[in-house]
Amino acid sequence: MSGIRTRVPLFAALGLLALFALLTVSLTTGEMRIPAGTALRALVGLGDRGDVLVVQQFRAPRALAAIAGGAGLGVAGCVLQRLFRNPLASPDVMGVTGGASLGAVALLAAGASQTLIPVGALAGGLLSALLLGVFAWGSGLSVTRLVLTGLAVQAGLAAAVNLMIVRFPAELAGSALQWTTGSVYGRTWTEVWGAGGALLVALAAALVLHRRLAVLDLGDDSAGALGLNTATARLQLLLLAVVSASLAASLAGPVTFVALAVPHIVRFLTGPPTAVSLALAALTGAVLLLASDLVVQHLLPIEGLPVGAVTATLGAPWLLVLMFRQSSPVRRTHA
Repeated sequence: MSGIRTRVPLFAALGLLALFALLTVSLTTGEMRIPAGTALRALVGLGDRGDVLVVQQFRAPRALAAIAGGAGLGVAGCVLQRLFRNPLASPDVMGVTGGASLGAVALLAAGASQTLIPVGALAGGLLSALLLGVFAWGSGLSVTRLVLTGLAVQAGLAAAVNLMIVRFPAELAGSALQWTTGSVYGRTWTEVWGAGGALLVALAAALVLHRRLAVLDLGDDSAGALGLNTATARLQLLLLAVVSASLAASLAGPVTFVALAVPHIVRFLTGPPTAVSLALAALTGAVLLLASDLVVQHLLPIEGLPVGAVTATLGAPWLLVLMFRQSSPVRRTHA
């Protein structure tokens, strides 16, 4: 226990330090290099007008979109995996990000403003959750059926998105395709403030509802004995995870791997889940997505590669390892 108490603040401190370092790199590097001090002053509107324009209008919104999107995915993945007691449960596996993509692309196809994308993504995410509930409710929300149904819903929604992209005008197809792969390129302050502010509210709600999640960890019988309405609590937490993932997708697109991996990383480094684990999941998701975007921008030779390509490359082997671990025989110990 003392080791865990030591690791948690250390992990939090290292995570904050890494996030600050990555944010500084994202503001200072690019075609025009800007010293760190100059970039931080430009972020608050001080200094040369050219530096202020580059930092405030191009680099800062992209970096903050990655931070907010990663945080939302981390929290959504953490809630879903604990809610369904399955390490494979995540928004991208269960169809939520597919629904968010459908809603956002539908708005783009209708010629709506970019500022409405968070609304479309949220509506699409809620639609996917509704479909998931309709198809899986008959089994009492069993984990196996839920995950399999989520994969089917995700595949169907992805097909619908691809059909719309094919029928797009040529000038819209490229931007829509890049967005659906997962990208924080071209984010604006309006999008960052809107979706990012809503994500802060969702994170606060997750911390408030953590006690219910902790009671559900004890099992439905024990939770019911403690006076918790398990059906209502599950619905509230599922809705919270869907909203967080959909808002994150509105900023970064349907990025894979982050929501799947973050809960495992946090649990491995800090031990059993607590309310602090949700905050650490948000921090870890932010670091992971921002780092992936910097890799896309500065370390890979392919220009214009979306961040989703990096996270998907990392996520495929991770998902296979988790599936093999889930299918391996359970070791039983006898007292």
